[in-house]
Amino acid sequence: MGKLVVSEFMALNGVIEAPENWSLDYFGGDIADFKLAELRGSEALLLGRTTYDAFAAAWPGRTDETGFADRINTMPKYVVSSSDDAPWHNTTVIDADVAGQVAKLKERVPGDIMINGSGRLVNGLLAKGLIDELTLIVYPVVPPSGQKLFEDGSHAKLDHIESRAFGSGPVLMRYQVRSAVE
Repeated sequence: MGKLVVSEFMALNGVIEAPENWSLDYFGGDIADFKLAELRGSEALLLGRTTYDAFAAAWPGRTDETGFADRINTMPKYVVSSSDDAPWHNTTVIDADVAGQVAKLKERVPGDIMINGSGRLVNGLLAKGLIDELTLIVYPVVPPSGQKLFEDGSHAKLDHIESRAFGSGPVLMRYQVRSAVE
């Protein structure tokens, strides 16, 4: 059975939106190595529509020496969307009963299913008890605005798995979700 792992770049104030505007000054080789290992350790990618569109616009034409682009472009991808438009290679659209379809996806996929960005999707799946782990790379910045990871009213109990600092200042924090609803 698969695990649903949320992986986010997050500012100190909880903002996850547009990390390309605030994370790049701190992005170093150690973070790149971590993200590559994380991607290689994942069996599938699950995204909300907005994040999917941004990734689908950015990744299909890219190549790199590490294999990150090849891996993200060839791995199975799932997008939660009311539109059936999914041009990125190897993408399946989830358009109804999102919680039920994601629960079935977790039963079918033998390893980690990674979610990047996709804040509304994360909050909805967290409320349904479907998120298994949170991997947060917290950057020492405070953007003036932007979508935050957790919406008002979100509630979860977490168990610490790991934390460590990257050389350029961000801190990795990993948590297992104990329960989403009490």
